[in-house]
Amino acid sequence: MHSIRKFLIHLGVDWAQDIELPSDPIYYPKRINQQMIQQTLSYFEGHQYFKQIRAIILLGASSGMRAEEMYQLNPEDIDVENRMVHINHNPTNGQTTKTFQSRISFFTKEAEEAYNDYLSFFHNGCGLDRLFSQTHMIYLFRNAPIKVKDLRKFFSQNWDRLAGPTGVKRLLMGHSLKSDIDLQHYNSQSEEDLKKIYDRVMNDTPII
Repeated sequence: MHSIRKFLIHLGVDWAQDIELPSDPIYYPKRINQQMIQQTLSYFEGHQYFKQIRAIILLGASSGMRAEEMYQLNPEDIDVENRMVHINHNPTNGQTTKTFQSRISFFTKEAEEAYNDYLSFFHNGCGLDRLFSQTHMIYLFRNAPIKVKDLRKFFSQNWDRLAGPTGVKRLLMGHSLKSDIDLQHYNSQSEEDLKKIYDRVMNDTPII
């Protein structure tokens, strides 16, 4: 509605100024906590793809990636040794990000163990073509206590509970920086800087 009103004013429509705009809706984010993560893992206990499910839950909950970004991951995007994930914007390879920019994020040792366990399963005739195929993951989580997209919410909320710096969280999560003067012009962090801050904040705090 705001955009329509601005467009009409731009066109010189006299009565556009008299349009009464509705109040902005109040949005209350869904709170995702450790108990909900654990309930979801319990829900899948004994599933034939439990190793895959556990890996995506811990990677998402500790890295802040969007669900669509995890669906597009290839094994070579995940640097296990440095616990770093490369989130690539490379449309020719079927990988895109919301901001059209590639970035990095990190994951915990707990997530590393789960991913390594899954990788052994993935490379040994499990029948899966991709690490986390979108259609496959959406189907698996259709009745689960939380969805894959909720893992990003958990990371954001958990980071704040651990008193992590907001600017670094925005960089790791791939938020748009257009309205952030500090991050656009002043706050430049190297990969090493980000890793040190990440490890200090997360401090091997277990998710499950």
